Amino acid sequence: MLKRVKQILLVSLVLSAALSNAHADNILVVMSDQDHLKLKGTDVYATGFYLNELMQPVKMFREAGHDITFATPNGSAPSLDVVSDNVMFFGTEEAHVEHKQLLEKLMITDPANSPVISLTRVEQIGYSRFDAIFVPGGHAPMNDLLKDKRMGKLLNHFHDANKVTALVCHGPIALLSTMTQSEDFVDALENGQTAVADPKWTYAGYKMTVFSNKEELASQSWLGGGEMKFYPQDALQLAGGQYSESTELWNPNVVIDRELITGQNPASAVEVAKNVLQRLSQ
Repeated sequence: MLKRVKQILLVSLVLSAALSNAHADNILVVMSDQDHLKLKGTDVYATGFYLNELMQPVKMFREAGHDITFATPNGSAPSLDVVSDNVMFFGTEEAHVEHKQLLEKLMITDPANSPVISLTRVEQIGYSRFDAIFVPGGHAPMNDLLKDKRMGKLLNHFHDANKVTALVCHGPIALLSTMTQSEDFVDALENGQTAVADPKWTYAGYKMTVFSNKEELASQSWLGGGEMKFYPQDALQLAGGQYSESTELWNPNVVIDRELITGQNPASAVEVAKNVLQRLSQ
């Protein structure tokens, strides 16, 4: 009798594990592998991803039981923007330390041991292997994600398959990569020339948000007095996005339109993650 009970318990444990794994989705987290942003003139701003914008969602995804794959365009370890390594983005020192320790545990920024793979490798694995994509901010995406053709191909797959596509703060600038001539569009913006929108842009007419012009101006001192070549809000509006922002600076703001989930600023990261998890649970 005891042997029979043990067999039943073992079968139950196996079934429970199988059911748990069946509900695990694979979330692709894409970051820039650039560690600086060229400003107007000769100024350069040392940047990377924002700690809370990456780690708050990552922690939530892990606790929900999902698998996470980290990627950058070239497969190089991303850099942490030191400005974001601050308790003010977490509310408490305990939360700040907890998320920083998780970052160190995952070795994401470790050049020798980082788990990140390249976007080329992501394509080789197969886009169908991923159920959602998440792009955190920091100024780094303003360097490469906005015009990387591999990023554009990846996003177009998610759009065509109606799969969860979430981006926060400066992350939504990556949506420009789906333009046919994204490099020309970005070059025009950077050089103060007239940028011509692509009428066939994947996200034309989508409701969206991104780090606002007002917030850029309010945080300009973080750039050491330098000035960005252009603002992401202006770029996405010019491209054909229907932009909206929070009524107050730094307030959370999440905009959802079809498969697209965008968050305005660092304070929006948690709400973006909650919406990703809600979509995946449906």
